Amino acid sequence: MRFRILILEDDPVIRTELMTLLTGNGYEPSAVTDFSAALQTVQAVQPHLILLDIKLPQTSGFSLCSQIRGFSNVPVIFVTSCTTDMDELNSIMLGGDAFIKKPYNTAILLAKIASLLKRAYPAEEQACLSYQGAILHLNSGKIEYAGRQADLTKNELKILYYLFKHAGTICARADLVEYLWDNRVYVDDNALSVNVNRIREKLAAIGLTDFIKTRHRQGYTL
Repeated sequence: MRFRILILEDDPVIRTELMTLLTGNGYEPSAVTDFSAALQTVQAVQPHLILLDIKLPQTSGFSLCSQIRGFSNVPVIFVTSCTTDMDELNSIMLGGDAFIKKPYNTAILLAKIASLLKRAYPAEEQACLSYQGAILHLNSGKIEYAGRQADLTKNELKILYYLFKHAGTICARADLVEYLWDNRVYVDDNALSVNVNRIREKLAAIGLTDFIKTRHRQGYTL
């Protein structure tokens, strides 16, 4: 599944930036533009997470968060230019789960989103993994990107699962071989290369090129 994230931000530039960032990282974002009906939109969309500014036309993020807590425990991240200690304290007291100051660091924002979603929806988090717009569906054994999908074999799925779980770090070939085949001595090391090459062909077919990178004499990384 794709997590739905609702953006409540009145600056159109920041709103568009957030929409692009979230879409590119495998989420399903939507945004409120009529803030007089913001609460009704939250109830209709039923998002998995909300990004909420404090200063909004016709209402305030603090007021909205308090009202949302009357019917939902959805994770709420305040993303705001209101940066005093009192602003942060109020966000916590009214039910916010995180407080990020503008201008925000995109990597930190994405990490906070992923952390809150994992904590709030552990079963859903295990059903799929996402990285840079690619979605790995664990139950169906498929890789998805920009609406296109490719089927994976059991070993291909395990390789991608391992790489997704260690995204941003170099995964040693020996560690991957041990994870795949329990370090059986009769497994040809070339078998890993064959599997990775097949995965790359499938990724390229759905528009993902250079997704798995080789680090010479070290291993692979996303």
